[in-house]
Amino acid sequence: MLDDFFVRAVLAGLGVALVAGPLGCFIVWRRLAYFGDTLSHAALLGVALAFLLEINITLAVFAVCTIISLLLLALQKRGGLSSDALLGLLAHSSLALGLVCLAFMTWVRMDLMGFLFGDILSVSRMDIGLIYAGGAVVLAVLVMIWRPLFAATVSADLAEAEGLKPARANLIFMVLMATVIAIAMKIVGVLLITALLIIPAATARRLASGPEQMAVLAALAGAIAVLAGLFGSLEFDTPSGPSIVVAAMLLFGVSLTPVAGGVASLMRRIGREA
Repeated sequence: MLDDFFVRAVLAGLGVALVAGPLGCFIVWRRLAYFGDTLSHAALLGVALAFLLEINITLAVFAVCTIISLLLLALQKRGGLSSDALLGLLAHSSLALGLVCLAFMTWVRMDLMGFLFGDILSVSRMDIGLIYAGGAVVLAVLVMIWRPLFAATVSADLAEAEGLKPARANLIFMVLMATVIAIAMKIVGVLLITALLIIPAATARRLASGPEQMAVLAALAGAIAVLAGLFGSLEFDTPSGPSIVVAAMLLFGVSLTPVAGGVASLMRRIGREA
């Protein structure tokens, strides 16, 4: 079955969507869209270092994204600049540095468009194994830190008073973000990863009656977007990564309709009665 490139693409896309959905909920709740953009831009620097040092691309992207996250935390503690200014500085600096490094490596021939916008149709069995193994670890850790992370999202001071160690939960969350970006890069590319994290979660927010339900619906919305995007790409001969994001956008548009609003009200009523 896995000899079919399209089936491999579907399996890989579904694996990423199931992980990105729940993680994306915290990005929406915490208004961290720019943070996701920063890590996705830093991913290109990881690609450049992977070619320069001749190491695994996924590992290099994970390492660079983790370092950028820790650097952001260190700079925030020093003060002087607002968080959005720091994120902008790190995002554009890392992206520019990655492009400059690639320009100097004239001996390297690579598909830059594939890294920027994804190349899901070229995923291998090893890629699928990495996505599902890494995704399982991310979801398991997210479940473990769900309570302190959600409490810190509502009120960091209250979470600290209850002894939930929000700082540690925030640090782990950043590492999970780096992991998801590293394994999702080949699916939608470094410039579209944030969209796959945010749009399904934003769609689920319109329909969910609680945080756990929103996480499940976000994963479901991401899976539907992957399927619709891939089949649309096959039908209309459009780029796969952008097609997935367009499908997610259309799904969000549907969630804004009165019919979707009625379904959301019904789900909330059922949730309250249960």
